Amino acid sequence: MVYSLAASTLTVAAPLGCDTSTAQGATPSAARPASDVLVTGTDEEMLVLEVTAANKVVVRLPRLEVGQGITTAVAMMIAEELDARLADVDIPLADARTRGNQYTGGSNSVSSLYGPARALAATARARLVTAAARKWHVPAWSLRTRDTMVVAPDGRTATFGSLTASAATIRRTSVSSKPKPAAKHRVIGRPTNRIDARAIVTGAATYAGDVTVAGVKPTVVARPPTIRGKIVTVDDRAARALPGVRAVVRIPGGVAVVADTFHHAFKGRDALKIKWAPGPLAGLSDAGVRSRLKAAVPRLSAPPSGSTQIQGEFEFAFVSHAPMEVLTAVADVRAHKAEFWFASQTPMEARDAVAAAVGLPASAVKVHVLRGGGSFGRRLNYDAAIEAALISKAAGRPVKLMWSRNDDIRHGRMRPASHHRIRASHKDGRVVAFTHSMASVSESYEGKGAVDQAAFTGRTRAAFTGRAAAGPAPSDSGLYNFGRISGDWGGIDLAIPLGAWRSVDSGTMRTAEEILVDEVAASLGQDAVAFRRTTLRNKAVKAVLDKVAAAGQWGRSLPAGHAQGVAVHEEYGSCVACLAEIDATDPKNPRVTKVVMAADVGRVVNPRGLQAQLMGTAIDGISTVLRAGLHLDRGAIREGSFADFQWARQRHAPLHFEAHIMPAHGDPGGAGELGVPAASGAVANAYARATDTKPRRFPLNF
Repeated sequence: MVYSLAASTLTVAAPLGCDTSTAQGATPSAARPASDVLVTGTDEEMLVLEVTAANKVVVRLPRLEVGQGITTAVAMMIAEELDARLADVDIPLADARTRGNQYTGGSNSVSSLYGPARALAATARARLVTAAARKWHVPAWSLRTRDTMVVAPDGRTATFGSLTASAATIRRTSVSSKPKPAAKHRVIGRPTNRIDARAIVTGAATYAGDVTVAGVKPTVVARPPTIRGKIVTVDDRAARALPGVRAVVRIPGGVAVVADTFHHAFKGRDALKIKWAPGPLAGLSDAGVRSRLKAAVPRLSAPPSGSTQIQGEFEFAFVSHAPMEVLTAVADVRAHKAEFWFASQTPMEARDAVAAAVGLPASAVKVHVLRGGGSFGRRLNYDAAIEAALISKAAGRPVKLMWSRNDDIRHGRMRPASHHRIRASHKDGRVVAFTHSMASVSESYEGKGAVDQAAFTGRTRAAFTGRAAAGPAPSDSGLYNFGRISGDWGGIDLAIPLGAWRSVDSGTMRTAEEILVDEVAASLGQDAVAFRRTTLRNKAVKAVLDKVAAAGQWGRSLPAGHAQGVAVHEEYGSCVACLAEIDATDPKNPRVTKVVMAADVGRVVNPRGLQAQLMGTAIDGISTVLRAGLHLDRGAIREGSFADFQWARQRHAPLHFEAHIMPAHGDPGGAGELGVPAASGAVANAYARATDTKPRRFPLNF
């Protein structure tokens, strides 16, 4: 359903998610198309397209761009249906709204916007063509569109911008307003460079750290040595005496220093004399967490009688999101209003939270959403914005709060540690039962700036067992035809900041399961790829597996200490396979040398963007399986920077990477998180085969 909004230029809106709810102030009649309805109410729950007099097509996007390329994908959808030049399409980010859906997560941005964006652009095109036909007194069907203009049979042209005012008055169009069939796509499906690439590499792109507000002062926070430690006493006299220091403010998480520059702020922070009480986890370290998790895993049910058991227990460490751009938020809190600038995947919840923190009604708070330099789920939470709000209110001035890398790794949110117990039962050459029980760390204390993680982890995950986070799957579900599928979920509560990390549950669950699938195949004397082919349920998953096996030359001869590994995953209406080759001649310093991935995500908007996403997930898999994790030492996170949080560097990246995109069909599925479980499983399986071991604790260097 597409609506016209009352405006002096052509402005149309579609409900997000293509639902049939009507916009405020509009009641479409059953006797006429919804596109004929003039909407005079709000566009809060809408995706809105405007054609400006300057011949620009503007769509204010209610999603967050964090490097995944969603602005480019939406621009391509718009350009496709409007026959506009991609350079004429602007996709700014929408401010926090009062209602509707502004979540960015769950790999659903492209799939949720594909229908509304195309419908908007197709409707706008029909009205622009109708306006040109009336202006030139020619049949609308005789006109064509290209390069952000309408073209007449005699060669006359009119830019969309020159027609926008008259098009805004049109209620009924003379040509179809339906989106194009896929066979006529010329932009969608074509590999395309990012529309913001030049701005990013030249420094023109604006992040929170680039925002300039009158009177704003750089701010940093001194934080406790242990997680959620408490202040006992503060002596800030030396800090206040330093040049450039403007204010020292106590907040729940520490002590903030407001200064003229970040250099002065860090100097002031280091001059503070603070006595800290230890946090609630001061007596706990990794060994204790692992022991408690193992004990919390629900017992496995009895296996089928007469079957042979293949089982394993798997441990996964805490992992930091560690986006390249550290958390930064600008806050300007006044007596009766407040304004914020930061990158948020949940801006509506963030607005409500900062309003509550400073005692203002949400209607008095404005949140400007800025692009983020990476996220991986970290910006679902808004810790920095809450702190910036409290500091600005106490200091009586605008502040630009920046978390250091140390702040984010030692006090920021992280993927929970988990323990998995998996058993496959086979009889007469086939698997007759598969069960997976696990336990993970839950957060017993939910501080300000938290988003309800259950809203993300509780949704159905197409992990091997088909489980949602709440419990086991029905007996007929599962990626493989493994008979009776079952499982259960346990947990331990710790006062530790957790967050949804890229691929959330599947990143650990599917990794462990794919390792065991390899071990089952070996137990049955079968090749790992051939075994998967005979047991996979979905033809699309078999197809991506076949693709990587052929492209990666599965089974080829390799030197001693080298090996291949393979894994598959299905989720978000999509599926992926990964083949990895590893050099583990030095088992303590392995190097993934080659990665081949294949993905079927339905209709692909930008193949180049999808390939980049898959490359990123390959690095995630390499990192979290081989080297990158967080240690808990007596209530403190040991790692504090990229010097010891060992994310893969260029020297750890595969020497050869290729991504194959399966033929497009249907509507788009999800892709952003899709590749992590397959890449992780393939790397783990390659290492196991190269070293003739059974890896059980990840990352392997722990």
